[in-house]
Amino acid sequence: MHFLCAGTNMKPKILLIVLPLLLAGCQTTGFGSSVSPKPSVGAGSGVANLGITGGGLIGGKLGVALDKADRKAGFEAEYKALEYSSGGELVTWSGKSGAASGKVVAAQPYRVGSQDCRQYSHEVTMSGAVANGRGTACRNSDGSWTLLE
Repeated sequence: MHFLCAGTNMKPKILLIVLPLLLAGCQTTGFGSSVSPKPSVGAGSGVANLGITGGGLIGGKLGVALDKADRKAGFEAEYKALEYSSGGELVTWSGKSGAASGKVVAAQPYRVGSQDCRQYSHEVTMSGAVANGRGTACRNSDGSWTLLE
């Protein structure tokens, strides 16, 4: 580990104390990792939910009036918000029908035990009517997310 001490007179004992602190900064939370989630089918959704076990918010009452293609667009937005967005970043989607669209916002991630979790909200607009849903999802070791009931 000479690269850490190049040009300094740091003693080995200090390095043993400081090195774990420096390396701790290299850990990641898993967001945006290369782990590919295993697609699964959401409860009653009939659409692959791109790694949101339990159907996500849109797989429940929030998306019941959407057609299959619009629901899939909503799933993709939920997954993108949970997996890749910064806290508070807006992820929008528009359905293929042209009648439906939505906005998903995930809060900052936080840790519960060994899992990263995020609260998120999803606003769906269909033919001018607006419906809102809120939930919390936690990331599994395989890269999928589980919506907490």
